[in-house]
Amino acid sequence: MTTPYGIDELVEGDRVELTVGAPAHGGHCVARIGDEHGRVVFVRHALPGERVTAEITELHRGYLRAEAVAVHEASPDRVTPPCPYARPGLCGGCDLQHVAPAAQLQWKAAVVRELLARMGGLSAEQLDDLGVRVEPLPGGPLGWRSRIRYAVDAADRPGLLKHRSHEVVPIDRCRIAHPRLQELDVTARRWPDAAAIEAVASTGGDLTVLARPARSAGRSPLVATRSTGESAPATGDWLLDEVHGGDRALLDGSAEVLEVAAGREWHVPAEGFWQIHPAAADTLVASVLELLQPASGEVSWDLYGGAGLFAAALAERTRARTTVVESSPIGVAAARRNLADLGHVEVVAAKVDAALARRRVTGPVDLVVLDPPRTGAGAKVVRAVASARPRAVAYVACDPAALARDVKTFAGEGYRVTALRAYDCFPMTQHVECVALLER
Repeated sequence: MTTPYGIDELVEGDRVELTVGAPAHGGHCVARIGDEHGRVVFVRHALPGERVTAEITELHRGYLRAEAVAVHEASPDRVTPPCPYARPGLCGGCDLQHVAPAAQLQWKAAVVRELLARMGGLSAEQLDDLGVRVEPLPGGPLGWRSRIRYAVDAADRPGLLKHRSHEVVPIDRCRIAHPRLQELDVTARRWPDAAAIEAVASTGGDLTVLARPARSAGRSPLVATRSTGESAPATGDWLLDEVHGGDRALLDGSAEVLEVAAGREWHVPAEGFWQIHPAAADTLVASVLELLQPASGEVSWDLYGGAGLFAAALAERTRARTTVVESSPIGVAAARRNLADLGHVEVVAAKVDAALARRRVTGPVDLVVLDPPRTGAGAKVVRAVASARPRAVAYVACDPAALARDVKTFAGEGYRVTALRAYDCFPMTQHVECVALLER
């Protein structure tokens, strides 16, 4: 039932009628129960200006979470989600399938701008100078995701998770997944020995399927091999064999895949980090080079460097000392292999904060690329980078809130944002990739 406004005894499952406000970080819009001073509600599956009935999904001390289950006055930017699972109570992977593609770009730009103002301390004039906008990548909003993980439920069915939940929603296929991944029979099968199934379609043409084996007391991890022989099952079936060691089972394809980006070939483990949009790696490298304008002889750092994507691009232009810092053993091994032809590149196996604090990497340095995880670089790393006094820092951010926090710390160290690029590397979701240039 719909609960009258102003009531304080709301519980999960209650429904309230709301007029929806601006988009906010996290894939929802902000509304209030009652007037402008009423209780804040973060509403998914809604658009600014809409009047909706929202079902309460979470209650917190200062706010509520809800999903729009009925739309009474729709925004002109509302469209029918192309995926039947992108609905309230179902898959939580895509936040914006109900939003027209052009309006998704505007939504994300508004979120980036708001966060840089509120958390980053940038003025309206500074934001106007930066011209915050989000650019689409080549290809459409569907069929782009080159890496996907399906969770397996208690009935051994693969699927995707509900929003902010461990509950698995079984699906037939993921509409934003690469076409080659959608063609796999993974979602049509039961997986009694797996906790998750992962699939990769690389830019180099490789197709790999992995399993995260389910573990039970006294049982070894499982790996899988493709069955062979006259009595082999039909194509697409696999046999699981018990062996010791490893946390993934190779079901099909190669454990190492070929990626092509920045004019180079990259051999990376299938479970290792790589940009999931096929055009993202080239786009981000081009943006970093455009902003940094590396010159011959300049020394550079690639922090949180992964397989060394940005380091290679910088080293090929500067022909000078370039240092990659990466903590993941998989990433370190991939970087050392893929950058072996660049004799002036060093790969340091360490956490970035520890490497800087313990002087595993030291200045002077001219250029720094920061590509931290979603949590951001953090104040300790930002201050250490600023103390090395690089000419310029390119900050590659997959989370605009973390970027905004670190931008504010940089400002306290004498660095300001002089340029910003933002890209829709994750269409249909709330995520956006930013590249910020910081200079003294």
